[in-house]
Amino acid sequence: MRFLKISVTAVALVFAATSLQAKEIVIKFSHVVAENTPKGKMANKFKELVEKRLPGKVKVQVFPNSQLYGDNKVLEAILLGDVQLAAPSLSKFGKYTKKLQVFDLPFLFKDIHAVGRFQGGPVGQKLLMSMESKGLTGLGYLHNGLKQLSASRALKVPSDANGLKFRIQSSDVLVAQFEAVKALPLKKPFSEVFTLLQTKAIDGQENTWSNIYSKKFFEVQDYVTESNHGLIDYLIVTSTEFWKGLPADIRGVVSKSMNEAVAHGNQVALDKATSDRKRIADSGRSKILQLSAGDRAKWVEAMKPVWKKFEGQIGKDIIDAAVKSNMMN
Repeated sequence: MRFLKISVTAVALVFAATSLQAKEIVIKFSHVVAENTPKGKMANKFKELVEKRLPGKVKVQVFPNSQLYGDNKVLEAILLGDVQLAAPSLSKFGKYTKKLQVFDLPFLFKDIHAVGRFQGGPVGQKLLMSMESKGLTGLGYLHNGLKQLSASRALKVPSDANGLKFRIQSSDVLVAQFEAVKALPLKKPFSEVFTLLQTKAIDGQENTWSNIYSKKFFEVQDYVTESNHGLIDYLIVTSTEFWKGLPADIRGVVSKSMNEAVAHGNQVALDKATSDRKRIADSGRSKILQLSAGDRAKWVEAMKPVWKKFEGQIGKDIIDAAVKSNMMN
């Protein structure tokens, strides 16, 4: 009788373990933009790849357009386990690490390929782990694109910005960036930028080609300088506890799928930047100015004090690695 009891208990434990193993893992992916954007397409590609490779084992639920959370709340939700994935702007992580401010430093990267080399290199990959002690793990970087300067007058050299009022995101680095060229930075909501430009309450702004086109900023700005001076990218992030808690074989497949989805999203972003730049040029509403190598060097020199100012928070080794990425093929 005792033997029978032990056998029944053993069978029950095996059954429970098997059921637990067989239970489908649900990954909720919350983001704030539409499905037809680079981020939206990346998220949907991730869902497609994971569910194809892990049928019945992992289900991915994508919630676009801030259906669940905005970027300001989603990191708390990840730490609480309410969602498992998000992709906020890199500027949203200041509360958890100052090292990611490297991506806000002006005129640090010469083009998007240098950004990619840095992000994919050892220092950029190490930055993905810079918030593990706070419970967050980065899984990859997704491009929105490089920022361009638009203004009511032509900006070719740093002194051209003297006295102009520029809208900026909430960032100490961006305040220092415009103060370095004697311009006036104003922290204003993104939703107000068009009206502020139209009414001449501000003189200029900085943004990616896709944002300048989709929000029609080019219609109320005389000039856009192709400065490629800064970056608006996203960090795909998860809970460290959730990530390490996944079975190793499943985590490997999820990681591979994420890398492929990010590559897909980055290509979408690159194609969109190219096409939206052309649309702005074809419109004739804004004149696109290109910087000569000599003019760009003047901007870089003007911004080096900004790099120095934030070196202690970011780390000189990180800034040096970013600069080095410009020299690689």
